[in-house]
Formats: sequence, structure tokens, C-alpha cells
Amino acid sequence: MNQTPRFRTVLRCSLLLVSLGAVAIACGEAGPDPLTVKPYDAAKQVTFNTPQGGTKVNPDKPLEVTVKREEGRITDVSVVDDTGHHLAGELSADGVRWRSTGALSAGAKYTARVATENPEGSPGSRSLTFATAPAKEQLTVEFAPENGEYGVGQPIIAELSAPVDKASRKAVERGLKVDVKPGVEGAWHWLNDDVLHYRPKEYWPEGGKATVTNNLQGVKIAKGLYGGPPGEPLKMTFDDRMEAIVDASSHWMTVLQNGEVIRSVPITTGKPGFATRNGVKVVLGKEYFVRMRGSSVGIGGSEAYNLPVYYATRVTWSGEYVHAAPWSLGSHGYANVSHGCTGMSTRNAAWFYENFQEGDLVEVINSIGEDMDVFGNGYGDWNMEWPEWREGSALNADTKPDGSSATDAARLRPRI
Repeated sequence: MNQTPRFRTVLRCSLLLVSLGAVAIACGEAGPDPLTVKPYDAAKQVTFNTPQGGTKVNPDKPLEVTVKREEGRITDVSVVDDTGHHLAGELSADGVRWRSTGALSAGAKYTARVATENPEGSPGSRSLTFATAPAKEQLTVEFAPENGEYGVGQPIIAELSAPVDKASRKAVERGLKVDVKPGVEGAWHWLNDDVLHYRPKEYWPEGGKATVTNNLQGVKIAKGLYGGPPGEPLKMTFDDRMEAIVDASSHWMTVLQNGEVIRSVPITTGKPGFATRNGVKVVLGKEYFVRMRGSSVGIGGSEAYNLPVYYATRVTWSGEYVHAAPWSLGSHGYANVSHGCTGMSTRNAAWFYENFQEGDLVEVINSIGEDMDVFGNGYGDWNMEWPEWREGSALNADTKPDGSSATDAARLRPRI
């Protein structure tokens, strides 16, 4: 009894296979699948605007691929350089011309692959390899600071070997890659035609890392100007967030580590006429001993001085330091008597010197002095609000982080 159903099942399957076989045979009579046909050689059909005889291509001119209308059409074009970058381009609606829209790199090798179709619908193909001429002028980039460990306020500096006009700045920014771990929002800001600074929206993450690479080699910046050799990448690590809040009105300095108060010390700052600048400053370097002379910063007459100074931590190029000032010990915590520096006892200055490094933060508040320069006298980058900072980027100048138009001028950090 059980054999009959099995037999019927096998029989039905056999009939199904026979039927499918018949269908397969019937379909096969239509000929081979067009997708499996080997493309014909379209060498006589496709024309490139590249020079003959191995002459190198001018990278300032667009690449063009054409076919005669009566000979068929182009269906696809792929142009890739020896680093794997694809050259962007547009194909005309009638398929008779393809033209590059992206810039060719200088001193690069390319492979172009063109797919075609003849009037009968058969597929064809043609490949071409060519090289572009080297750049007549190269743009090189020098990064600062040096590789190493820094405080969370240290900006990244890129100095260009040639000035770049505003129309060409986007190409530069796209080629200067800043990789931060953990990731943070950041942007370049152009100080002038040949210097950029990079900083995140907030301070760098404690314990984070940043790697800065130059990917401009061969990239067109402007007519006749292309990116040069990339050089070595810049590698930075960031230590704890060390901040010194210098209150010029109370004559005390409060030190925070990762947001927690760890020390408070009495200090003196600039007296009237020499008041210390308000704002956020970044430690530029440290000198165990420096001789400070008033004549070196234009101070003479009754205000002239010539002092041996120890444990000097520099915060501006013009000579503002956090340092030991034992000669004014009686004024620490009570009065401002310096010529602009932040003075404290030798013991406190030695502690500050040992615990602060390049990139750490010193913020002066409640001084009667002027505001810290954003650029030009050290690193005052943090005194510019983020929306205004982003407007200094060629890539971000017209948009805010939320994608809206950035039309309102940002103000400097308000005085606390």
C-alpha cells in the first residue's frame, strides 16, 4: 500500500523534469544570452583626446571619449589612477561623448575602460593606459607641532609652501585629513592664504589620539599648481585636561584636572597700564631659567627691569609667562603688580612648571586688560566661538553644523 504513493511521486517528478528539459531546449533555440557574448574590440569605434606617441597628458585639460553617432554609443566609462581613485565624468544623453568633470592628478598613471554598443546592440570594449605630466609647481604642507604628547588645547597648524586663493581652498582642505580617536567634530580655519589651524568644537578628548595626513599628492589645487610629496604624518596624543583659571580680580589661580579642582594658589597679575590679557591661552613651552628685560618688550624708564626668572611657562609669543616671582611675594593674593605675567611663589611656580605642558590651558578672567588675540600672539584659537570658527573653513563657510545658513557673525568668548 505504501509503494503506490512513492511510485506516483517519482513518476510526477520525472514528468516534471522532462517538461523542464523540453522548456530548456525550447528556450535554447533563441540563441546565446547576449550578456555572455564576448565584447568586440571597439578600438576603431572609440576615440580619446589624449596625445599620440606616448606623450604625457596635460592634467589641466579634461579627458574626453567619443564615438561617431552612426557607429553606436558609449554605455559606460571607468577611469582609475594607480592609487585606485576614480575620475568623475559625465556621459551625454545620446551616448556619443564622455567628458571628465573631476580634475586629473599630475604625475599619475591612469587606466580607462570604455564599454560600447554598436547599432545592432552588440557590446564592445576598449581600454587605454596613459600618464599625466608632472606638475610645474607643487604645493607642500608642513604640519606643527612635532609628533608627541600635548594638552587638550593644542591646535594643529598647516603651513603651505605657496599661497592658495579662496576659490582653491576646498581642494586643500579635502586633502588634509585629521583622524581623531575617539571621534570629535572639528574643522580647519584659514588664517591667511598659506596658514590653516585645526581644532575640535570642544577641547581634544583626554587620552585621545590624532593623526594628520597630507593626501594632496598630484591633486589639482589651481591652474598649474598640484599637491606635492605628502611627507610624514603628524601623530599626537592628548593627556589629561589641565586648566589654570587666573582670576585677576581675586588674585588667585585655580587649577583643574579633568574638571576637578586640584590646587588653588595666590598670584599677582599685570598692574594698570600693563594689565594681563583676558581669555584662553595655550601653553607654548617652558624655560627653567629666563632673563626678563623690560627693554626687550619696549618697557623702559622708571618701569625698566632686568630679572632672573625661574620656572617660566610661556603663554604668548610677546613674553607673557606664568612664573616664579619671589620679589613680589607680599602682593600674591592681594594686588596686581606685574608687567603682565602671572607671578607666584617659587614653590607654586615649580609645581605648575612640572605639571603643565605644551597644549595645556591658562584662562585669564576679570582683568582690566584687553582680550587675548585669537591669532598672532600664541594660540588664542579657543577665544573664537565655534560657528565663527567653522565659517573660516572653505568647506563649512556656508553651513552651520545643523545644515542651516551661517549668517550671524559669532562673538568672541564672553568675559567671565
